[in-house]
Amino acid sequence: MPTELLIELVRHYSPSMQERPAIDYLVGWMAAHGFQAYVDDIGNAVGIRGEADATHTLVLLSHIDTYPGEIPVRIENGCLYGRGSVDAKGSLAAFAEAAALAAIPSGWRVVVIAALEEEIATSKGAYYARDCFSPTMCVIGEPSGAERITLGYKGRLVLDYTLTRPVAHTALPTPSIGELGAAFWQKIADWADGFNQGIASHFDRVLPHLRSINTSSDYFNDTVKLSISLRLPPALPPEAALAAVQPFAEPDAVLTATGLEHAYQTDRHNALVRGMLAAIRANGGQPGFVLKTGTCDMNVVGRKWTCPIIAYGPGDSSLDHTPNEHLPLAEYDQAMRVLQTLIENLSPVS
Repeated sequence: MPTELLIELVRHYSPSMQERPAIDYLVGWMAAHGFQAYVDDIGNAVGIRGEADATHTLVLLSHIDTYPGEIPVRIENGCLYGRGSVDAKGSLAAFAEAAALAAIPSGWRVVVIAALEEEIATSKGAYYARDCFSPTMCVIGEPSGAERITLGYKGRLVLDYTLTRPVAHTALPTPSIGELGAAFWQKIADWADGFNQGIASHFDRVLPHLRSINTSSDYFNDTVKLSISLRLPPALPPEAALAAVQPFAEPDAVLTATGLEHAYQTDRHNALVRGMLAAIRANGGQPGFVLKTGTCDMNVVGRKWTCPIIAYGPGDSSLDHTPNEHLPLAEYDQAMRVLQTLIENLSPVS
């Protein structure tokens, strides 16, 4: 069971904006395993196998940055524990190992990209890669389980809200700054409830989340700050969601929108999906499909790359960002073999 790359990548702790040691390690590994490997101008690791002038390109794009917080790296009961083991170095290592082992079909090249800053709103690595390649097919590295294919991710809108008012005595009937902040959140929650009426699927609903609310005072002015995220369905672009909630803000408030990502959902009836279904079955699995309520680099590249795109990788996504993040090594091995099978059975091109 080849695990050296996976273990070493997890050992190279790489929270967002601190990825370079892990990037350098991966580039060295790929260079030693038959790739044309380099660090691109933005800092992504890139490895290429296959014909330089190939007609078709399969891009395997995963992120190398992780959620913050180191977890002691260890193997216990057949599982690798460590930050990033699931999200998403398991996928990234499986991409690199599968591409290294595979016999690349004629007319194809395989490009493995380890992207920066997926865990923060910039998604800098994916945006740069999006403009450098025009693939025939793309697999995004995110945990789906070795036998499931992710067909879509919800969109996103992040709101930062700041409201300041002069201090008023608590005996007066004036709403406190905290009450005003809570009222803004409640209006958004009520709007989302209205949008969701009659919609059963979580993927098609607006999912609001109050990330934080804090009040402060300098004894002359009181201030409330809220951070709110909205997970958005394909039917609601982030620009439309922003236009809907802007009227809920107090006229003197500061409302800043970031992380605007459109939802992306692929068609299950294409050559890439068929190839993945066959590869999973060929390695003893029973394939299934899933739609995710989060976001990933699929949202970034999907609107520009018009090719078939799915997300795939070993691991249980419910362990993302948790103190108990761990990846069964047997599942990693299965996913790596599925990806190798996919690559080796890409349709030959004359």
